[in-house]
Amino acid sequence: MAIQMQNKINTEFSMSSMADMVFLLLIFFMLTSTLVNPNAIKLMLPESSGRTIAKQSTFVYVDSAMRYYVNEKPASEQNLKQMISKSLIGVTDGVIVIRADRNVQMQSVVNVIEAVNQMNALLKTHHKIILSTKPKLP
Repeated sequence: MAIQMQNKINTEFSMSSMADMVFLLLIFFMLTSTLVNPNAIKLMLPESSGRTIAKQSTFVYVDSAMRYYVNEKPASEQNLKQMISKSLIGVTDGVIVIRADRNVQMQSVVNVIEAVNQMNALLKTHHKIILSTKPKLP
């Protein structure tokens, strides 16, 4: 009398649990990506057809109420130079990106440029200034 084993090894792999994991991860990343807002200060930038990409940058925002922000931290006109220099410690040829609302008076932008130029002269650095715009739609 031959004894047969009742337990057979199943060599099939069930992919249904793997598909569930993929969908759960997809939903998680979709929800978390909508919560991240890279530009917390709302500005309506002027349009331009030129395009420049900076590697290491410090962002200076000027909103429509003529308030200054250095890397999203509030700054006054008096301490603008100090805030910019703190954000560029150890960098001798960084880039300062000015993101000004399209309704901002030109004097506010000139104030930022003067602060950077004074900082360059004082610290013997070579920081460049870029005016940020949004791309023109065809």
